[in-house]
Amino acid sequence: MKKENLPEKICPVCERPFRWRKKWKKDWENVKYCSEKCRKNKG
Repeated sequence: MKKENLPEKICPVCERPFRWRKKWKKDWENVKYCSEKCRKNKG
């Protein structure tokens, strides 16, 4: 995949867009947060 064609989501905590990463390849459907920091601060 080329960088400009990568899927993108919006983080519900910081409301910033984040793009697909290779480490999320098998689990992209379940990724909701852009970082561990946002995942921990979801409340």
